[in-house]
Amino acid sequence: MTLKTRGIAAIEASLADGRLEALVSVHGADRFVVMGLAHYQNLRECGLETALAKTRADIAAGRFVVESRADHVRRVAAMVAEDGPVTTMRGAGTNAKRPLELFVKATAKRSANPAPKAAAKPRRR
Repeated sequence: MTLKTRGIAAIEASLADGRLEALVSVHGADRFVVMGLAHYQNLRECGLETALAKTRADIAAGRFVVESRADHVRRVAAMVAEDGPVTTMRGAGTNAKRPLELFVKATAKRSANPAPKAAAKPRRR
């Protein structure tokens, strides 16, 4: 029984025996995990709880900064500048730039030139 020929039925059969996750192989190598929505939501909740616990520990230990938005942007920009340009961004080719530069450029462009509204196309009946 393969996913390619049986689709969702193959996934349902894999999860029917009480297993929480099913592996999907591509050319003999495990590539993906499929799971039920309830199990996925539980994992997401656990991840959020872990992040919250780490944040609370950082606050209790004094590992935080209180600063204005402008100071925060300057601090993050300096941290990004220390790391240097990112050259492995997908789709960036030879024009790879630091992520913050891309964000600032895109934000500035959107602010200066709001997207024009597309003309409504007549509906066919």
